[in-house]
Amino acid sequence: MAVATLSSKFQLGIPKSVREELGLKAGQKFTVIAKGSVIELVPVRSMDDMRGLLRGASTLEVRDRRDRF
Repeated sequence: MAVATLSSKFQLGIPKSVREELGLKAGQKFTVIAKGSVIELVPVRSMDDMRGLLRGASTLEVRDRRDRF
């Protein structure tokens, strides 16, 4: 398990093993989500990176308003 320490300037360094595993780059932006006592960092992806992500997804079993109640 990788560990990071919060600096006096409230900055975190992401360990090299995690950066390499996720393919993170310097200057990359993250969305920060607080869930109780957990902090999630989600990499912000460009629209070009998202292109084709849902290719082949089926819309046959999509819920509609009648399924909500």
